[in-house]
Parts: sequence; structure tokens; C-alpha cells
Amino acid sequence: MNGMTLKAAPRGRSWLRWFGMPTFLGTVAVVTYAWVHSLELDTIEARVLNPDTLTEKLVEHLQLVAISTAAVIVIAIPAGILLTRPFARRAVPVALAVANGGQAIPSLGLMTIIVFWLGVGTDKPVLIGLVAYSVLPILRNTMVGLQQVDRGLIKASRGMGLSNSMVLRHVELPLAIPVMIAGIRTALVINVGTATLATFFGAGGLGFVIFSGIGLNRTPILITGVVMASGLALLVDYLAGVAGHLLSPRGL
Repeated sequence: MNGMTLKAAPRGRSWLRWFGMPTFLGTVAVVTYAWVHSLELDTIEARVLNPDTLTEKLVEHLQLVAISTAAVIVIAIPAGILLTRPFARRAVPVALAVANGGQAIPSLGLMTIIVFWLGVGTDKPVLIGLVAYSVLPILRNTMVGLQQVDRGLIKASRGMGLSNSMVLRHVELPLAIPVMIAGIRTALVINVGTATLATFFGAGGLGFVIFSGIGLNRTPILITGVVMASGLALLVDYLAGVAGHLLSPRGL
């Protein structure tokens, strides 16, 4: 073909893209499990590393992350859309200042303030702290994604007779999805890490395992907690990336 050759996408790269992270996480989980079970655990280690206890703490952690991230998405994406509309542009500096304020305060300090305000005894203060700490990435990426849409496409869509709401649904949002997903991925990872502090306020989570290992000076407990929390962060980031790939318009 006139001296030109077409190169197919390397299969190795495609395999790594889709299965590299799950394979890595599965390997780490198996190695950690085998290592822990090769040790002679004392009664304290056996009690904390009991499968029922670990499952309970993992479920608590997942619940905190899922609820807080869902709340952030419900709050930040509509807010980001509104702030890119002409009538709301004066409110952008104030909204970004508030969102930045949530991340500027150290996460433990922010949760402590909220707990003092609302009291201990429920997951509500921790969830509010997680929402406040992770709202910025989704809000900012929603705004950036919409602002980066080619103005020519928007004008052409309006010239075809589409209303502003139709342009938003069928042109702006689909083109902004990759950037918005990147913000959601960041918020998910932030929430997985920050949720480990929930144990200090009676909300459980994998932080119980990590800080039990530190406080009790038990290395197997500490490593198990760290591997579970880190693995969960990598897993949710990977799954969000897959979702972003599937939701992005073809050709982007």
C-alpha cells in the first residue's frame, strides 16, 4: 500500500490495560494471605485478623466511601453545571473558595470540628467530613470539562435549533464526561484514604485494623490493614477508569 504499513494495537498493552491492575491486586492479596497464615498469630492478632472482623470493617469502609461519594456527585455535578452558566459566573469565586476550604483544612481536624459540632454516636459527622473533603475534584473537573467544550460546537448546535438544555444534555455533558470521571476517580481515592480516620470517631472501617496494628505493635495486623486499604483505593480507581472508558463518547 504505497510503502505504508498499518500497525495493529499491541495486544500486550490492551491486556495490561484491562487486566493488569486486577492481576496485580489479586497477586498481592494472595501473597499477603499466605504470609499472614504462615505466622503463628497470638490471641490478639488472631482476634483482629479474624475473617468476620475483617469483612465487617471492609463493609463499613465501603459503605462510608459509597455514601459519601454518591452525595458528593449529587452535590458537585449539578453545582458545577450551574456555575458554568452565564447567570452564575459571579458566584464561581465564592463556590471555589468554599470547596477549597474543605480541602485546605487537614482531614482529621475537619472531622474533629464536625464531630464537636454534631456529636459522636452516628456516621453522619464522618460522612459530612468526607463530602466536604472530596467535593473540590468533582466540582472543579465538572466546570473544567464543560468550559473546554468547543464553543463552535455549541453555536452549531444552537444553530440547528437545539435549546440550551438540549445542548447541555447532548453536546456539553457527553464531551465533558472524561474530565468529570477523572474528578470522580480522584474523589473516590481521597475518600478511601480519608475514611480510615473514621475509626477515631466510632464509625469503624479499615482504619480500625491499621491503627490496631500501630497501637498494639502488631506488624501482621498493620500490614493487613494497609494492604486492604491501599488495594481498595487502587481497585476503585481502576473501576472508575473502566467506567469512564465505557461512558466516554467513541472517538475521544
